[in-house]
Amino acid sequence: MTSREASQAPLEFGGPLGVAALLILLPATMFHLLLAARSGPARLLALPAYLPGLEELWSPWALLLLFIWLGLQVALYLLPARKVAEGLELKDKSRLRYPINGFQALVLTALLMGLGVSVGLPLGALPGMLLPLAFATTLTSFIFSLLLYAKALVAPASALAPGGNSGNSMYDFFLGRELNPRLGSFDFKYFCELRPGLIGWVFINLALLMQEAELRGSPSLAMWLVNGFQLLYVGDALWYEESVLTTMDIIHDGFGFMLVFGDLAWVPFTYSLQAQFLLYHPQPLGLPMALLICLLKVIGYYIFRGANSQKNTFRKNPSDPSVAGLETIPTATGRQLLVSGWWGMVRHPNYLGDLIMALAWSLPCGLSHGSLPSRAIPSAALLLRPLLHCTAGAPRGQR
Repeated sequence: MTSREASQAPLEFGGPLGVAALLILLPATMFHLLLAARSGPARLLALPAYLPGLEELWSPWALLLLFIWLGLQVALYLLPARKVAEGLELKDKSRLRYPINGFQALVLTALLMGLGVSVGLPLGALPGMLLPLAFATTLTSFIFSLLLYAKALVAPASALAPGGNSGNSMYDFFLGRELNPRLGSFDFKYFCELRPGLIGWVFINLALLMQEAELRGSPSLAMWLVNGFQLLYVGDALWYEESVLTTMDIIHDGFGFMLVFGDLAWVPFTYSLQAQFLLYHPQPLGLPMALLICLLKVIGYYIFRGANSQKNTFRKNPSDPSVAGLETIPTATGRQLLVSGWWGMVRHPNYLGDLIMALAWSLPCGLSHGSLPSRAIPSAALLLRPLLHCTAGAPRGQR
């Protein structure tokens, strides 16, 4: 059996049966959270108050809006970049080149949105379209993943991902067969990793803030904090865009349904759950508590950024003076694993900082929903972040 026929890598997620379940459970979980966030009780461990029919889920306008959004982000990706970076060395000893212009795309998108709103673009109407948008994005994710799978069938063996070539079609469809699928110089995985979903998350949040202002006269302090915290998170990911080139998503994982759905659907529609919850369930927040939450956010960000910067520097150049003195141990694959610096304090300091920040942007939603099965949607978003790191892809580029 050749390397093209099957990979010897151990199967993840319970093999074909496990990924078959995830193909259903991931979209179902996303829709359950979207429905629960807008329901009166907002109960996590209860069936939604109603199940939407196809006429409520399907909207050609939502599909058109999605394609316009993707087209805009593609156009911004193709603009001249402030920098072009090389990725890590591939199996064939080559290095791919990537445009570093994600932060530029965020700023230009904000300018275009601001211009649009000034001439009457109804951004505040977006919250009412979240269900059909999520449905259109899920459908698009399945179709796009099928096209990627078909493309990988004619890809050379050197282009295949280590774990996505098992020989089982469903498993390989989920994990992704091809490591870096491209059309010319356009890299599909790199584009999806940081652009449409992350930037879309910011503008879903903004639309929810604008809708709250229309309903109640002004946005709440809690809504402002959630928007500000999550904008900082997205801005950080795009400012440090080059660091995504050393993450597991780029250097190891194939580009299949797991990352496609995670990047395009899971991130914008579940990571905005705090803002969605606040729109339908306003929460009082005093200034002293807000300042404590801000302090927690600063602590989480300090850990998160310090750990990720150290990891990225080590993966790019272990001889860099800032990491050369750190202790390492060899792994079974022949790579070196950091066991000092941030990684000498805790096993996954980047995830620790990530979770502290997620806690900071869940706390503005109040504590009355802290125990299941009462109003638990923001807490669920926090608890589901580790699941996203393991399945639908970590936002973004922090693995």
